[in-house]
Amino acid sequence: MASRPQSIRNLSWAVVRDGAARRHVYRREVDIHLKDSKITEITPAGARPSGPGEEVIDGTGMLALPGLINIHSHPSTEPGYRGVREDHGVPEQQMTGLMERLQAFRLGNDGRQAAATLAYSEMMRAGTTMACDVTVPFDGWLETMAQSGMRFYAAPTFASARWGMSAPQTVTWKWDEARGLAEFETAKRVMDDAEAHNSRRLDAMVFPAQIDTVTPALFAAGRQHADESGRGFSTHICQSVVEVREMIRRHNMTPIQWAAANGLMKSDTVLAHCILLDDHPQIRWHTSKDLDLIAESGASVAHCPQPFARYGLAMDHVGRYRARGVNVGLGTDCAPHNLIEEMRLAIVAGRLMSEDIRSLDTAGAFEAATFAGAAALGRDDIGALAPGMMADIVLVDINHPLMQPARDPLRSFVFHAADRAVRTVLVDGEVVLAEGEPVHLDPKAAMETLAEAQARMIRDAPKIDYAQRAGDQISPLSLGMSSGD
Repeated sequence: MASRPQSIRNLSWAVVRDGAARRHVYRREVDIHLKDSKITEITPAGARPSGPGEEVIDGTGMLALPGLINIHSHPSTEPGYRGVREDHGVPEQQMTGLMERLQAFRLGNDGRQAAATLAYSEMMRAGTTMACDVTVPFDGWLETMAQSGMRFYAAPTFASARWGMSAPQTVTWKWDEARGLAEFETAKRVMDDAEAHNSRRLDAMVFPAQIDTVTPALFAAGRQHADESGRGFSTHICQSVVEVREMIRRHNMTPIQWAAANGLMKSDTVLAHCILLDDHPQIRWHTSKDLDLIAESGASVAHCPQPFARYGLAMDHVGRYRARGVNVGLGTDCAPHNLIEEMRLAIVAGRLMSEDIRSLDTAGAFEAATFAGAAALGRDDIGALAPGMMADIVLVDINHPLMQPARDPLRSFVFHAADRAVRTVLVDGEVVLAEGEPVHLDPKAAMETLAEAQARMIRDAPKIDYAQRAGDQISPLSLGMSSGD
């Protein structure tokens, strides 16, 4: 039976909302009171005695944080690339390995469900309580989400084309518009099912897959559906030099300029990645207006620094986007699905690109993972600890060695301890992670299934790769194998 405490007592520290402001502040020695899935009051510790039979979590030695919000992730596929993608890239494609992997590797549905189980467990261990899950839908997807106890936005993708290759330097687009329309109809049914789910923790987002793989007509249909249904709208955009150059070839304008000209960017739009703007050092198009177009539209950006840093690519720079008024939230995109690590890397990459320590600090990164994520999803009931907010709460062990000394526990959490110090996670006031372990999921069983599915994926690569290469040739092991002699 799910544990639903009525209060968390004697917290050593808490990060709470500063009145009605979009700002977090510290409080010391407090109790958090809960009722009907919400926070009712935050009081000085011991100010209100426990009632008879009241279920209490002892917060002694704990830091309470609002649950983190991951606005872009691929949990059902990316754990299957663990040990495959970390060093994989194609120099002829400006180092990205995205197109080569997707045309060569396919994870079966059994592996995808196992991957989702592992990823959702990892998300909770890293303090995430809400995530946007972007995938081609498969049987059991919504049920696995609901079983985790987390909040989710299901984002079933649809596309008119798939990437292919004819040589390392040549990406192709394989068009099948009828298939794209059929996928859109499936996506609409899945979104309806998510919103009707009896868990009451699933929502939906309209997600045409990539700016370069969806026809203008299908993009228009997706945008219209978002407008009519009141659902958010998102797509992958400005994520590779290959994509940007292809959109310029087709339309003589950048992906952002094309999206703006076609009415895709509105206040409910989440632009996934959005790194390679017209003035980015790896693009340097003759215009310099993409950032202004994003800001003027009110669209949000889902910043996922880790997968791109692996290719030697970074946003230029996160502080510039925020200063221009763009709402920048955070996502994990790939494994590890650890939003704390993304906060840390967003800070470091922003400073490296700007050569300025002021590009992003700890408070700004935490705001991106909370307030900004909530705003991107049109939510005002998550992302902060305050009366009236949903009881999505993370408890961090202040006494973990990597949290000590606890002069500034949020900095210690982001830069040092990360998920290693997360002990308890509540969603809607229900404990979904206890003593660092998921309450409702079985990640150990999923590990074996995923390992078998990954082995099949690697073995079957020659059947679908454009050059019939072995999976171990596309992504060799990091070290050679010894014969033992």
